[in-house]
Amino acid sequence: MDKLGMQMYLMLQWAKRGFRDFMEEERGAVDIVAIVVLIGIAVMLALFFRDQIKEILDHLFQNIDDATSGATSKIS
Repeated sequence: MDKLGMQMYLMLQWAKRGFRDFMEEERGAVDIVAIVVLIGIAVMLALFFRDQIKEILDHLFQNIDDATSGATSKIS
């Protein structure tokens, strides 16, 4: 292979590597966008169902409080 052919080959390899690096970098950006969209959907669902979520949490904490009150009253 002559000198010019070798330089062309090296330039082609450099271009391929650069393109591959660029494509991998872009995949990361798409993943970030997908994560942001999913977080936005989760927040919207939480806002939409906030009353039901509040009722469930109130009921859950009331049960925990009742259970701990019963356990501590038996100790005294």
